[in-house]
Amino acid sequence: MYHPTTRVLTVLELLQSHRQMSGPKLAERLEVDVRSVRRYILMLQELGIPIEGERGRYGNYRLRRGFKMPPLMFTEEEALALTLGLLTAKRVGIAMTTPSVEGALAKIERVLPEVVREQVQAVQETLVLNISSSQLTRSAPGSSVVLTFSMATQQEKRVWMRYRASQANETERAVDPYGLIFQAGLWYTIGYCHLRQDVRIFRLDRVLHVEPREESFTRPPGFDALDYLRRSIATMPDTWKVEVLLEIPMEEAERQIPPTMAMLEQSPNGVIMSTYTQSLDWMAHFLVSLRCPLVVREPDELHGALRAVAAEIVQLAERGESPERL
Repeated sequence: MYHPTTRVLTVLELLQSHRQMSGPKLAERLEVDVRSVRRYILMLQELGIPIEGERGRYGNYRLRRGFKMPPLMFTEEEALALTLGLLTAKRVGIAMTTPSVEGALAKIERVLPEVVREQVQAVQETLVLNISSSQLTRSAPGSSVVLTFSMATQQEKRVWMRYRASQANETERAVDPYGLIFQAGLWYTIGYCHLRQDVRIFRLDRVLHVEPREESFTRPPGFDALDYLRRSIATMPDTWKVEVLLEIPMEEAERQIPPTMAMLEQSPNGVIMSTYTQSLDWMAHFLVSLRCPLVVREPDELHGALRAVAAEIVQLAERGESPERL
């Protein structure tokens, strides 16, 4: 839990790292209300920190031009959060290169007090991240590609790219990126493609080259990139919509099923798992691996896939028995 002093210092750090930030944005980052942000700003001003604010409900706060504070030290909790974040990013492939993670960790360690540094090093040397293979990056794009699309999405700027689709044909196209998503081990961007004159989904690992452009665009109001991606996957050819009732507690379901793989919903009789798959055989094997009672709601074809897995298991079990024991 945050201590109030920590929140006040965090406001100062955010204002130093950004040219300006609005009250609602600061409140969102700190997980407090706007009134609390105003109180933190007032406390900093009373300490002599020259923070200037614009009037109005959505006014911005900024440090007076030319004012710089020396870097603030990390607390134990902040150092641990940074370390865990970097180690997890490296494990699941969100970090594009190992040197980038190691370099960041080294810089963090260099500015930490000795006691905190020893604690962080202990975490690095002893922590084992048991992350399922479905959460690992299957094909990571270059860091420059991710950064270019991130900046273009934030600033609503068009990009030009050379792209290789799954059929291996290369195209050149201008795209207005609406969102960036990391899901099920893959990076995606969703945006308006000027070549196809429609909204399209692109895998970033298939982007051969990308360049920012000066042309601006306006993202459609309320556009939900993740929802668009999920609905698009659902309508892909040969894709099955799967809904299964798992008769286990929600905590157990969340432990065994990655959030990138399926949506989980609590129900009176257990947990409803909703997802999409291109292979009912694979889904049947996965459900068996959960080792819990379940009820298939859809599709009916999944029952047949489960029976096939059951027959396969029986056949394997019988192969290990001697004639005398039969």
